[in-house]
Amino acid sequence: MMQLPSEELMVRIQQSETDYMYDRMKAIEERAGNPEGVEMAYFGHALCLYSKTMPWPSFNTVKGIRSEDVVHLDAILDFYKSRNRSFQFELVPGMVNQELLAELAKRGFYQSGFHNSLYINPQELKEVPDTGIVIKTIDNDDFEDYAKVHCLGTGLPDQGIPSVASNNRVLYSRPGWKFYMAYIKGQPAAAGVMHVNHSTASLTFAATLPEFRRQGLHQELLRKRIREAKLEGCNLVVSQCAFLSQSHRNMDAIGMKLAYVRTTWTERQ
Repeated sequence: MMQLPSEELMVRIQQSETDYMYDRMKAIEERAGNPEGVEMAYFGHALCLYSKTMPWPSFNTVKGIRSEDVVHLDAILDFYKSRNRSFQFELVPGMVNQELLAELAKRGFYQSGFHNSLYINPQELKEVPDTGIVIKTIDNDDFEDYAKVHCLGTGLPDQGIPSVASNNRVLYSRPGWKFYMAYIKGQPAAAGVMHVNHSTASLTFAATLPEFRRQGLHQELLRKRIREAKLEGCNLVVSQCAFLSQSHRNMDAIGMKLAYVRTTWTERQ
């Protein structure tokens, strides 16, 4: 019988997601002149992320909010309204109560999506025979290739490649961050990122170029990072994905378990 995750484990998983986004945004903010206009603020447990030049939801999100933070809702709304920015809340089941949900609805927010958080103890990784897929940690000179995979693998336009390269290169020498590239016949084909903090590793991003999909690259990137996390002394690896997506199926195939399905709340326009 599969054991359900404890509240302590769920808090740890949620905190790992908040930690890696805070560190990622902090690194971008510390670029000379803060060209992406990054700002962050805490209201209770809730971390508010904002970027002036990156309007996408992942960079304008409230993470880590809990029931007791209901008293900070108006301050959170003011943080984004003063910057004229639409944003979203990420809510984890068990961390928020009916009062907070009702207050969000009263302020014009509605549940607009779902997203999975999965986990594994590296000792439980389901190993397979060597697939022959070549995966390497990337060097500082490889971030243009990384950015191409990042953008083309997620449907972003080519013109975003320089910004993606710059905003990830700043993480290269930052403690806890590692970047991986999978190659097919010597060509960059897929990429994955990992952030380690204390004894927890977050698999923060992965993408595969369309022409190289269905060749097992994502699963091998998952295994590679989980093995590396084990070597780093981690006893927990976490990741996120869309419900029943191919990423979800790949994570399940290697032994990752569902911790919770968080919900996204956005403001009615």
